[in-house]
Amino acid sequence: MMTLAPDLAADGTIQLATVKVRKWKYAVTLVIVTVLLGLLYLVAPRSGESTFRIGDQTSALLPVGEVSVPTGPTSWITWAVLVVLTLWVLWDAWSYRRTTIWVGVVYAVVAIFSFLTWAAAGGLVPVSGLLFGAVSLSVPLVFGALGGVIGERAGVVNVAIEGQFLLGAFSAAMLATLTHNPFVGLIGAMIGGVLVSFVLGAFAIKYLVDQVIVGVVLNVLVTGLTGFLYGVLLVPNAETLNSPTRFTRIEIPLLSEIPILGPVLFNQTFIVYLMYLTVAAVAWGLYRTRWGLRVRAVGEHPQAADTVGIKVNSTRFWNVTLAGAIAGIGGAYFTLVSVPAFTKEMTAGLGFIALAAVIFGRWDPIRATLAALLFGFATNLQNLLTVLKTPIPSEFMLMLPYLVTILAVAGFAGQIRAPAADGKPYIKG
Repeated sequence: MMTLAPDLAADGTIQLATVKVRKWKYAVTLVIVTVLLGLLYLVAPRSGESTFRIGDQTSALLPVGEVSVPTGPTSWITWAVLVVLTLWVLWDAWSYRRTTIWVGVVYAVVAIFSFLTWAAAGGLVPVSGLLFGAVSLSVPLVFGALGGVIGERAGVVNVAIEGQFLLGAFSAAMLATLTHNPFVGLIGAMIGGVLVSFVLGAFAIKYLVDQVIVGVVLNVLVTGLTGFLYGVLLVPNAETLNSPTRFTRIEIPLLSEIPILGPVLFNQTFIVYLMYLTVAAVAWGLYRTRWGLRVRAVGEHPQAADTVGIKVNSTRFWNVTLAGAIAGIGGAYFTLVSVPAFTKEMTAGLGFIALAAVIFGRWDPIRATLAALLFGFATNLQNLLTVLKTPIPSEFMLMLPYLVTILAVAGFAGQIRAPAADGKPYIKG
């Protein structure tokens, strides 16, 4: 943090002197992670070889199938690299310098490789499979995070993402079953998300009810409603109401043959490709269009926006509605791609993880998307570590995605600032 303070020069004039403050939060977080990894390797050493399946040996582009490395030496060598990077960040903090983002990226890649090497002793890590699963698990989080970014940029805290997920998943399952068309189910999911956002917007914007309270109540309401309808309608009529026609994978020629990332990114379902377009559209629209300028204006300074003719509450309401539609698509992923039927409370609190991605991403669509991908990777890593039978207790494995969420928001997010009018109702005049 840099602040300016007045200083008296020798000639009697007043100058502004720069006051520097060291930022230790990022550095201390890396110290904690590095120390924990070192203790893990020391307390539970593993031997043998760790094998990584990188690609297909028959591939013309990357004829590499599996690569094996010695578990113990590789774990300690990579840990030593982490120590060097941590000292680098500590020195930057001591010298009042901002650490470049590439240091953090390199640290993350080396730390993940180091930990996987230790975990995969005598086992196999399918790299493409790990990344494919991470992208698949991240899809609803990305849509939820984008909905959260739009809503909060407009000044409305969208705690109801969980409810939008649930009602979207429920609507998609029923309509896709009745029509045998997943696209109809997708539209139904968007309508379900819009219904929840209508209620959120009405109470938060028109009736000035606390937005967080409204969001929490809506989550509880939708959870109870979908659970009741599931028991009354879907369970006794599973074949006619809860057997949705799902989206199938669409393989894009040439792009799907790119080594490692090709099968991960370009052999996906329609909703995943829609996610790519939605991220690009929101990121471009928020910063490059009149719509985005108005959204940011009513979220940062509604009084100023009002003076230039922008209808603040109307703008907020319709953007909360748009956010609900986008979050509803994330709900559709649960029943039209992931699971072939709706089940009670199937979203399992992922709406709150999406909200954490919004905060970790600093209310930016690209950063929020990357945060959602990180949380999806942590969830899939939990599944892989269970298969590899690591000595880590199973209870800790179940906690892993949420621990990563807490660590990311509390340790790596740094000093963040929400839109100035986020969560504050606007009363004209």
